[in-house]
Amino acid sequence: MQHDEIVRTYAHGETALKYLKANETPAFPRNYELWYTYSSGLNRELNQAINEALRAHGSLSPSMTDKIYEEFVSPAVLTERVGKVSGELTGEVAEIIKALARAGGSVGTYGDALKTVMDDLDEVDSTAKLQPILSSIIDATREMETQNSQLEKRLQESQSHISELQQTLESIRFESLTDQLTGLANRKRFDEALLTALNAAEETGNAMCLILGDVDHFKKFNDTFGHQTGDQVLRLVAATLRNNVKGQDTAARYGGEEFGIVLPRTDLESAFSLADQIREVIKAKELIKRSTGESLGRVTMSFGVAVYHPNDTAETIIERADAALYAAKRTGRDRVMRESGHAEESAVA
Repeated sequence: MQHDEIVRTYAHGETALKYLKANETPAFPRNYELWYTYSSGLNRELNQAINEALRAHGSLSPSMTDKIYEEFVSPAVLTERVGKVSGELTGEVAEIIKALARAGGSVGTYGDALKTVMDDLDEVDSTAKLQPILSSIIDATREMETQNSQLEKRLQESQSHISELQQTLESIRFESLTDQLTGLANRKRFDEALLTALNAAEETGNAMCLILGDVDHFKKFNDTFGHQTGDQVLRLVAATLRNNVKGQDTAARYGGEEFGIVLPRTDLESAFSLADQIREVIKAKELIKRSTGESLGRVTMSFGVAVYHPNDTAETIIERADAALYAAKRTGRDRVMRESGHAEESAVA
């Protein structure tokens, strides 16, 4: 983490404390987390909820603070949804077990009926005695068919319900790993993808790279044109990243206006070219304010690229990519820099 980013975290922390005092809210960790998240602008839905509450009431009461925290910040939200799906799945499995038990009982009853018929057949000496035995077989068989049909129908219903529950769980998992504003992978998914790529590189000996990118002068842009326009910029960057990475790659919102791309099986030259390509695409796009059609000019990005070294950890490769990004910022922005130790090239405007 470079000095500029550290300073930003201090600013968010100070702003969070101001909000706590202004709303006369106790400085408990969860309340601080709520206002820090609000200050950072990382959770758009949270900010909208707080802004609406402030417009309506002027301040946030403790109960409103708790409600907003539980809805938009607390991990208990996803836990509750997972628990609900788990409960439904448990109930469905219990119903299947009951249906199978009933079917098992029907099979036993059918077997008993056939055994009785076999005993009766030993004593048959006329068609008159055979007719009721045949009727008994037919009745027992029909009952068995009915039970089997009901079981088949119940199993089909269960299969359909379980399939829906699986889709719901996958949706919850995807949501928990997705940045709400940009639709890219969030930091949690980024960390998972980076660890997977590092392990694969260590096991196979294949190259892998990490790109970190940061929107140049984003705070100034945000302060000048407002947070909604700032959000528009972040979505523009996200769409550009999404359109330029392959299926094996992971593009993520790393934090604030910083983005990361994990590139398995990719060498340094290819990663550098990709970062420069993204830089050029973003720079070429003119920003238009949606509400007025006004041109807001263009934004640029700086990038740092690092390649896997033997025995790398997530921390060490991030540190090198971050240092390269900081070098790109320090030497003029709107450029791509490789990690130190490789021939540094820059794509200058």
